[in-house]
Amino acid sequence: MNNAVQNAQPAAAEVVRTARHGAVVCVTLDSPPVNALSSAVRKGLWRAIEEAEADSSVQAIVLVGQGGNFIAGADIREFGKPPVPPTLPELCKRIEVCNKPVVAVLNGAVLGGGLEIAMAAHHRIALADARLGLPEVQLGLMPGAGGTVRTPYLIGAQAALDMMLSGRHVKAQEAFDLGLVDRLVEGDNAETVGLACVRELLDQGLVVRRARDAGGLANAAEAQAAIDAAKADVAKKSRGLFSPGKIVESVQAALELPFDEAIAFERQAFLACLDSPQRAGLIHAFFSERETAKVPEARAATPRKVSALGVIGGGTMGVGITVAALDAGLPVTMVERDAEAIARGQANVEKVYDALVSKGRMSEAGKSAVMARYTPSTRYEDVRDADLVIEAVFEDIETKKAVFKELDRVCKPGAVLGTNTSFLDIDAIAASISRPQDVIGLHFFSPANVMKLLEIVVPAKASAEVVATAFDLARKLRKTPVRAGVCDGFIGNRIMAVYKQAVDGIMEDGASPYEIDEALRGFGYPMGTFQVADLAGGDIGWATRKRRAATRDPRARYVHVADRLCERGWFGQKTGRGFYLYPQGARTGQPDPEVLAILDEERDKKGIIPRKFTPEEIVRRYMAAMINEGARVVEEGIALRPLDVDVTFLAGYGFPRYRGGPMKYADMVGLDTVLADLQEFSREDPLFWKPAALLERLVAEGKKFESLN
Repeated sequence: MNNAVQNAQPAAAEVVRTARHGAVVCVTLDSPPVNALSSAVRKGLWRAIEEAEADSSVQAIVLVGQGGNFIAGADIREFGKPPVPPTLPELCKRIEVCNKPVVAVLNGAVLGGGLEIAMAAHHRIALADARLGLPEVQLGLMPGAGGTVRTPYLIGAQAALDMMLSGRHVKAQEAFDLGLVDRLVEGDNAETVGLACVRELLDQGLVVRRARDAGGLANAAEAQAAIDAAKADVAKKSRGLFSPGKIVESVQAALELPFDEAIAFERQAFLACLDSPQRAGLIHAFFSERETAKVPEARAATPRKVSALGVIGGGTMGVGITVAALDAGLPVTMVERDAEAIARGQANVEKVYDALVSKGRMSEAGKSAVMARYTPSTRYEDVRDADLVIEAVFEDIETKKAVFKELDRVCKPGAVLGTNTSFLDIDAIAASISRPQDVIGLHFFSPANVMKLLEIVVPAKASAEVVATAFDLARKLRKTPVRAGVCDGFIGNRIMAVYKQAVDGIMEDGASPYEIDEALRGFGYPMGTFQVADLAGGDIGWATRKRRAATRDPRARYVHVADRLCERGWFGQKTGRGFYLYPQGARTGQPDPEVLAILDEERDKKGIIPRKFTPEEIVRRYMAAMINEGARVVEEGIALRPLDVDVTFLAGYGFPRYRGGPMKYADMVGLDTVLADLQEFSREDPLFWKPAALLERLVAEGKKFESLN
């Protein structure tokens, strides 16, 4: 197939078709998989409206989506390209001004531009499976075809702002209750039920009824109060984000300006969002999360069937993994070493569901149904029929090898054996048993039932089937999977260890841990590095540093401050003291003068005269270290692509989503800029700041990390 044909847009007539049913014209959108509003769909819909309006025998127009969805949104592949008429705002206006009633029959996904089309129509009928939403904020955007104006006109400012600022999907019943749809209908064929409903409405005197004439903003004081509350909430929760503020401004315009002027105001705000680098970062994140599951093994092999799971260990990780599997509908057998330990594990599993019951998010019957799939045990033999077993015991390789020896003994042939290790050598674990081809790393992040990231670590002898099975499990558990190779720390923890060294150096050279954390929060992280260390527990990092001590390069700089705190038993939140103080079990820490005194002592020992660091300097060093190690991880094949590094940090480490991930961020600021920073910093410490060969090569070739995706 030649490129011209392969890349051609489908013709408008192919994706939009019309059929006459008496006095009603049914316009069907048929552009798989989700009827996205491509230029061909827009042209076809415009033509259908024009032709139906021009036919004096037509009394109503029905819009339906083929394939289980109405319209799932705009075609984001067209963002950033020259607009092809008709634009979406032009199409919405054309539908709205049509002098014959236009009825949108909503089923499946009715999202973004799809909901804007529906609101431009004169009546909205929803099937039970319809999901309505304006999720543009999640891509650094905002509704740009009347959504910030028509939505508050229809349902009021408060409900409209809630939908647009959260990006959440609204089910059919809630949409009806809000007034976003006019009627709920039963059935599963949108065309059949839609036509029947429209005929009934025609008998009742169906007329054109436009959103601009709705009364959702009639109470101006109430609307202004909702806008003011949203403005305050955005300032508090969305610091650094561009599009939420533009959404609020546009709803303010809808309240204050005439309808058409408000639509024009919205369009300018939308174009400003389109030009924002945040949009580029968020769209990169959106697509990258859908790319990480595309790995060679998943294409080469069929996953093994997994209908029963075993979990070895009832601690924090074992409980989280168990809950994630139970939530996915899988039966789980949890094994612990003795009756007391398994009772504790079971109690902690139940505690998760008890909390849901107490919040009204689950019934007692629902909890009982879930717990019926849970089997506690103290015998390895009870996982003999499991299709996949995940070891989640203490982070010690000999302990894990002992568990795998038992699993090798009892598990059925073909069972997949997973280890939930954060750092350890999975090749060594696999080599310790008779079936290394069945071993895979499944690095969950705590709490495992909440955190989205799942690093799937592929040892040398793992079969393609086993890797494909791990990715299939991630899909069932609704995790974001990233393929990683075997090394100390895999992708995330390996890179984290390096940027932690960078911030330790900044701290020893003059910045306080509190200044560093503030700079990182200003960059967009929810928590700073030292806050995270206190939350995770300082003893965890201390154990890792002690394990690595024998192999540490004697030329490498080593900062002892964290060790000094651990020697005092200051492990963070759980001990009431770490880098921060946590009086009376407080969750938010306070700066600790004694930590600063210890820091001064360590500087004095090394003859370091502290200097000032601006927040910008702190972030430059932090990001340079992260990007440089990320380049090495890609270069060595530990990560398949730069986007896998990005998704790891977006889904597991709190990296600000609107920046796209560390490698996308590097592309946006310029790889030559990052390299120049590394070269500047290497004058102080040539060993630590040595630029990665891949980064140097890409700069020399004038390429970006994106070229490797």
